[in-house]
Amino acid sequence: MNNAFSMLPLLLALAGVGTTAQAATAGDAARGAKQAAICIGCHGIVGYQASFPEVYRVPMIAGQGGKYIASALLAYQKGDRKHPTMRGIAASLTEQDMADLGAYYEQLGQATAKAVPATLATPVPDALKDRMAACVACHGANFNTPLDPAYPKLAGQYADYLHSALKQYHTDGNPQLGRSNATMRAQVVQEADGKKKLTFTNAELKQVAQYLGALPGDMRVVPQSRFR
Repeated sequence: MNNAFSMLPLLLALAGVGTTAQAATAGDAARGAKQAAICIGCHGIVGYQASFPEVYRVPMIAGQGGKYIASALLAYQKGDRKHPTMRGIAASLTEQDMADLGAYYEQLGQATAKAVPATLATPVPDALKDRMAACVACHGANFNTPLDPAYPKLAGQYADYLHSALKQYHTDGNPQLGRSNATMRAQVVQEADGKKKLTFTNAELKQVAQYLGALPGDMRVVPQSRFR
């Protein structure tokens, strides 16, 4: 398989990045605003860093695509993503709740956002160029305008979070960490005769995450108070 196309499914599921289902329910931002208190404690604090089960800055979700947010929440609820805190939160939500939260966070902060360049602000590093050539087909020329709104925006997301998300597709048998999306698993791990071989090294995954995180994007943290 051409390296460019072999990298494409990997980026589809970043941050990110890889769910098995999409919530088709239409979201209502006004309803989502009333439920956002469950998110503010982590996603409404600039620079907030998770400490369990892994250390990284929690992802920016203001400005992320609403359909992607709903899809990610559904994956946590179903156990396709194992993060214990997110699973606990998602367990209490209906699909309508997820869609409403997605709609709210998609528009949050957009009124004051700066325009993102339509093309790449920084060229893809030579070491990644061949492997990332086809990624714009789904995420847009600037990694901020996905072809399908259920795909995540990647540009500007915290690199440490993106790196953690990718590594979790290497993880087996850990009740606190791991993502089981079949497409992503096939991209980062080769399995034959009961043996597992990593397709991408940890250093390569980190390089991809750092490049994407350095690009300008729509996502941000909008400071919020629980007492609104």
